[in-house]
Amino acid sequence: MKLLLITAVREFEKDVKSMLVHAGVQSFSYAPVKGYKDLSHEEVRENWFASSMQESESVLFLVFSPLNHVDSLLSTFHAFNEKQDSVSRIHVSVLQPDQII
Repeated sequence: MKLLLITAVREFEKDVKSMLVHAGVQSFSYAPVKGYKDLSHEEVRENWFASSMQESESVLFLVFSPLNHVDSLLSTFHAFNEKQDSVSRIHVSVLQPDQII
């Protein structure tokens, strides 16, 4: 069993849910979160809003997944990201829990 932490902008929420269901994930949790990005290192011409920080409406998914689903999920998320014209991506971290009760 692996724990997947998935973050995405709110606009991708339905896409992530659909990918999880199609991969055979039977249950997961998710919650709205505020994404934060420090823009202070960008040049003013690249930062349209001239702010040193950017917040975005995002979602965080917590998924306990059997090992046999993880590779297919990662491939699906990678393919989705490759098709995007925007800077936003789906981010996934895969963790190995020490104990699951």
